[in-house]
Amino acid sequence: MKPAESKPFKELLITLRARIRGDVNTLADAALRKTRSESAGDLSTMPIHMADQGSDNFEQEFTLSLMENDEHTLEYIESALERIEEGVYGQCVECGKKIPKTRLKAIPYTPHCVKCASQLEQK
Repeated sequence: MKPAESKPFKELLITLRARIRGDVNTLADAALRKTRSESAGDLSTMPIHMADQGSDNFEQEFTLSLMENDEHTLEYIESALERIEEGVYGQCVECGKKIPKTRLKAIPYTPHCVKCASQLEQK
C-alpha cells in the first residue's frame, strides 16, 4: 500500500490506540480500587456479606479480562503501525496477499486476510 493510502489508516490506528490506552487505565483503576464498602467510606468492623464479596470478586475478574483483551488489541495496533512504517501494511502476514480495504476499514489492525483469518480460527 502506498504511503498516501496508508495515512488515513495510520491516523485511525493512532486514535484507536489512544482511546484504548485510556480505557485500560480506567479499567486498571477500577480493578485495583478498594471494595465497595471501603470506597464508600464505610470503615465499620461489620463483616462483609459473602454475596457482596462474591460480586466484588466477579467485577474485578471481569474488569481484568477486559483489560487483557484491550492489551491484545494494543499489541495488534502497534504491530499494524510498524507494518505501515515498513511499507507492508495491507499485506497478509500469512500468505502475503493484499488485504481488502473494506476489511482494513472494519479492523484496521488486522494482520490477516479473510481467508487466512478464517483458517487460523478453525485451528
